[in-house]
Amino acid sequence: MLFSSITFLFYFLPLFLLAYACLPWRNAVLLIASLIFFAWGDPPRITLLLACIVLNWGFGLALARDVGRRPITLAFGVAANLGLLIWFKYLGFLGQQANALLAAIGGAPVSFPEVVLPLGISFFTFQGISYLIDVHRGDVRAQPSLMKFAVYKSMFPPLIAGPIVRYATIAGSLDVRRVNRIDLREGAQQFIIGLAQKVLLANTIAGPVDRLFAQPPGSLDMLAAWVAAAGYALQIYFDFAGYSNMAIGLGRILGFTFPRNFDRPYASRSVGEFWRRWHMTLSAWFRDYVYIPLGGNRRGSLRTGCNLLAVFLLCGLWHGASWNFAIWGLYHGAFLVAERIGLGRVLARLPRVLSHAYLVLVVVVGWVPFRADTLGDTASMLAAMAGLSPGGFAAGQVLGNSVLAALVSGAIFSVLPLAPRTRARPVMQAACLVLFVLSAASLAAGTYNPFIYFRF
Repeated sequence: MLFSSITFLFYFLPLFLLAYACLPWRNAVLLIASLIFFAWGDPPRITLLLACIVLNWGFGLALARDVGRRPITLAFGVAANLGLLIWFKYLGFLGQQANALLAAIGGAPVSFPEVVLPLGISFFTFQGISYLIDVHRGDVRAQPSLMKFAVYKSMFPPLIAGPIVRYATIAGSLDVRRVNRIDLREGAQQFIIGLAQKVLLANTIAGPVDRLFAQPPGSLDMLAAWVAAAGYALQIYFDFAGYSNMAIGLGRILGFTFPRNFDRPYASRSVGEFWRRWHMTLSAWFRDYVYIPLGGNRRGSLRTGCNLLAVFLLCGLWHGASWNFAIWGLYHGAFLVAERIGLGRVLARLPRVLSHAYLVLVVVVGWVPFRADTLGDTASMLAAMAGLSPGGFAAGQVLGNSVLAALVSGAIFSVLPLAPRTRARPVMQAACLVLFVLSAASLAAGTYNPFIYFRF
């Protein structure tokens, strides 16, 4: 069930909020609604989510009770989470690589079971790992209540696509939470802004971008290839940032404060700054649970560079089980290393417009392997962007007035702050009402409504 769907907006959400406001058992209402929400989109995998809840709750209690065996318990707990993630997300990819290796040495291929990727598994397994590590470190106390822990693990606003909410962030709110008129107003406004980002911008851009990327290799002219790459850069930003804003806004309405996940990343002037602004909860997760434990930047330039490349290789593979994602991660890691060893100092001395242009160019080119289906498709698109393609398919074949308006608006709103001044509150409220009506009308008309991060 998408947040940007008629079913969610006009049936599930109103009924849930009514029950949440009227019944005294808020945790129970939220837990039941969250399980229904997950089961709606992936009924057979509800048992997996329940197993993850019980598994991480049990390991958390074991870490709290048996101090002497904490390292072993933590290792088993983290391995259990990673085992589920590897089985469901990477088994097929690993099987392909194994069979390719066997074929190269003349061996017979091995049959691997087909596994369906469960919704949100990348997010809720990382959430479980962070909980166990934080309990092990003594940063948080293990949650003794299975009910409260289940609410934390299954809470539907961030469940499918984040932000990655750490237990310490909402531990107190699991016991007591109060919602006032400011929370309701600002939460609703953030939800509507996210809805508009998703429906009016990302969805409008998605159709033409998909058509351009679906063209046969060598068929795009140079302009069409750049429109495809730049359009995807805006599509994925407003798709994912919009979903995050909807999740954070819903959390605010329910009495929770979820961490910010995007901070105008395309306004950055370096790749390092971009990653402090893009998918901020994932960046912080890799920093705290992978990069720093590997040694961070404390063991010399060579080790720092290796750590950055390792982290971003893992970040790429976290997004998907393919070499395209690995290349995307290493690509960003390489620029981060380059900025650390001297490029960053050069960028800091450049005029803002030039350093910003550098960032946009690097990121837009980097989205090509992320979006393309294969390495061959990546090479074909990059060749077209370099003017090395025969061409024939022009951007004008997919760019109507509404798409052009969405691209221009998206480019502007991707770098401008959205926070209004207090004096502009009535204007903001009126604008949100208009945005909600336009978004609902677009959804009611049955417009194209994909969600990119369901793939991950």
